[in-house]
Amino acid sequence: MEVISIQICPYLEYSFSILGKKWNGLILHYLSLCENGSAHFSDIKRDLTDITSRALSLKLTELIDYGLIEKKVTAEPAVTISYDLTDKGHSLTAALVPIQKWAQQYENPSRKEE
Repeated sequence: MEVISIQICPYLEYSFSILGKKWNGLILHYLSLCENGSAHFSDIKRDLTDITSRALSLKLTELIDYGLIEKKVTAEPAVTISYDLTDKGHSLTAALVPIQKWAQQYENPSRKEE
């Protein structure tokens, strides 16, 4: 009997290494829903109620390192910091739309895990 070796696609593995980490997908999705794909730390924290400030800070830094978001600092008229999706981040969130549609068709989000 011949043994067939199956290799995992490195591109899919890379994608899941990002999206498989807690909060990453939700933060990206959140930013995709914001005007211009941009939001302030306090807005993200307010709307993703279960994430701690420390975890959010770490996740934003991680997503910056992946090149999916960028931190923009504006000094006029006062210092403001926003987190914006990059082109790479926009393309990833667009790729998530079919997955979201699949989940809407097959999963009830109010179902309690047992």
